[in-house]
Amino acid sequence: QVQLVESGGGLVHAGGSLRLACVASERTFRNNAMGWFRQAPGNEREFVAVITWRGGTTFYAAPVKGRFTVSRDIAENTVYLQMNSLNPEDTAVYYCAAAPAVAGTADEYDYWGQGTQVTVSS
Repeated sequence: QVQLVESGGGLVHAGGSLRLACVASERTFRNNAMGWFRQAPGNEREFVAVITWRGGTTFYAAPVKGRFTVSRDIAENTVYLQMNSLNPEDTAVYYCAAAPAVAGTADEYDYWGQGTQVTVSS
């Protein structure tokens, strides 16, 4: 069972930045792909970005490409999501998730963190 713990959410003004972190209890074939998702009230959970432990392959959703950067620290079993140029539409609960391979939909991920709130004020 892979456990994921997120941190780093908070309140920020539009145009500001935040960095989220996700610590995984282990790195195995079960969680080679580490994804970030977000869910705003009334909306479905949507894909944000993903990175692989092996090779560091990354993919981003169109709304965040060029503003968000996903990275990993293998020694610390930690994945980061650096979020720049934030706008109110980025307000959501952000979740870290793990899957055996790169995927873009929530149902393909087997393990989830508890989520961290990001609020962007205008």
